[in-house]
Amino acid sequence: MARVSIRDVRKAFGSFEVVKGVSVEIRDGEFVVLVGPSGCGKSTLLRMIAGLEEITGGEVAIDGRVVNDAPSKDRDIAMVFQNYALYPHMTVAENMGFSLRLRGAPRTEIEAKVGEAARSLEVAHLLDRYPKSLSGGQRQRVAMGRAIVRSPRLFLFDEPLSNLDAKLRVAMRSELRELHARLGVTSIYVTHDQIEAMTMADRIVVLRDGLIEQEGAPLELYDRPANTFVAGFIGSPAMNLLPVAEGGVAGPVAAATVGVRPEHFLVGGQGLPARVRTVEPTGSETLIVAQMGDRPVTVLARERLAVAPGDEVRLQPDPRHVHFFGADGRRLAA
Repeated sequence: MARVSIRDVRKAFGSFEVVKGVSVEIRDGEFVVLVGPSGCGKSTLLRMIAGLEEITGGEVAIDGRVVNDAPSKDRDIAMVFQNYALYPHMTVAENMGFSLRLRGAPRTEIEAKVGEAARSLEVAHLLDRYPKSLSGGQRQRVAMGRAIVRSPRLFLFDEPLSNLDAKLRVAMRSELRELHARLGVTSIYVTHDQIEAMTMADRIVVLRDGLIEQEGAPLELYDRPANTFVAGFIGSPAMNLLPVAEGGVAGPVAAATVGVRPEHFLVGGQGLPARVRTVEPTGSETLIVAQMGDRPVTVLARERLAVAPGDEVRLQPDPRHVHFFGADGRRLAA
């Protein structure tokens, strides 16, 4: 396992700064997810940790050793990419054992490690096949197996599930978490999908425009977002963000925006009037989009509601779960 220290790390391409001074400490055995919209700098940061991009400023240290100038092969890491990066002319077994063969490991050791990883990932029956005959999920398992056999101190994942269909992504999320629990190797995972971040991370680091907006445990970010960006980014469906003057929700005098998550609205009672625009019943829940003044509001009811487009409803925010943000977008203490 490894500790990773990222200290005021910066990356510029000419005069354009992509990563603008990021500092974060990653503990031994931790699964940390870097999440944010496209272009926020998360993949660039991962590639600097891997040694695939030069660092413009700051330091990256692994177990106390600064690795800014260390070649990627000397950092004892394994990286899994979204495009799998398998060698098409090699079998599954040859792909998985390639790094060990480069090290000059004995054939018996290679076969043993490849066999163990293949059984763990349920691809042992595919060892003699070539990548072109595998499904996307099987290719991703092989790519992970190739990383596992190296027994690295640090795993780096760059959006490894983005090319899979929705059902397979859900299954692979669980498999990756089980794999991490079994191996205990420090892992840094990059994604733009906040659901992946919420379900997989020990800790989430939210990035925007090359800077950290907030870091913390998934439910900490969900329950106490530091600003309106994190509030709107973490959670699906997203938090409703309403100007105080239009929302009519009482709160701190300085509040400019109130936030209410879709599941924290009560439909009915003495709530605020809204006009139903769409209704999406899923069986266990009902998702409603309603118009409150000139603002659309999303409501997630944990029950089946007899409402239809055009109906007027009353929406009452749960006062225990209302968030307040100032004019600068930052969370207020109340």
